[in-house]
Amino acid sequence: MPQALLLDISGVLYQDTQPIPGSVQAVRDLQAKGCPLRLVTNTSRLTAAAIHRQLSGMGYLIEPEQIYSAPRAMRHYLQAHGLRPYCLIHRNLEAEFADLLELPAPNAVVIGDAAERFDYLHLERAFHLLLDGAPLLAMGDNRYFKLEGALRLDAGPFVRALEYAAGVQAKVLGKPSPAFFQGALDELGVSAEQALMIGDDVESDVRGAQRAGLQGCLVQTGKYRPGDEDKAPAALLAKDLADAVRRYC
Repeated sequence: MPQALLLDISGVLYQDTQPIPGSVQAVRDLQAKGCPLRLVTNTSRLTAAAIHRQLSGMGYLIEPEQIYSAPRAMRHYLQAHGLRPYCLIHRNLEAEFADLLELPAPNAVVIGDAAERFDYLHLERAFHLLLDGAPLLAMGDNRYFKLEGALRLDAGPFVRALEYAAGVQAKVLGKPSPAFFQGALDELGVSAEQALMIGDDVESDVRGAQRAGLQGCLVQTGKYRPGDEDKAPAALLAKDLADAVRRYC
């Protein structure tokens, strides 16, 4: 049995604006057992405060500090390294980076899920900064996510395009970076082998967790597609979060 849990949010706790059946009670069951947990997400369309409000409205009794997000990890990295970012991010995320957006002479490129801002003008600005030596920092390199019943392009394809154009390699601060998982584990005070990661993304959630030394569990909700389990044969498999909690926690 794991001594701590990391749970992905979108596709595991909810889909679009509705909690996935059984997930609210599953989280309450974990809390009743006293199981330490962090909700870990690459979501870069919402601030941590907005994510907390959204979850609270669905019935999840989660403390704000239990949400460990890629934007949060990005802010820590930028501040620790004294970087001035050019932020190609979603409008909804600007509040979380407000104090960094006005810094002059950017010397780093930060990429999140910028949606319609992934246009030629913004990508060209990022491209020239990279040519001048700025590092490319990504909140995640996910290929796609699921919204309103359809798969949507995530930041990953645009990160790859900039890598190719500028001849650089991005540093990923969110999943599947081992440093991201370690940051969440450090907050929980457990080692990787003591923790279980439950997610719907076989690459970022499950394989990323496995490479970081955690056990991974793939749930068949959210962006899961039949056959994903074959990409991580050593992972646990569950129908949904409620099933994972019953069987493995």
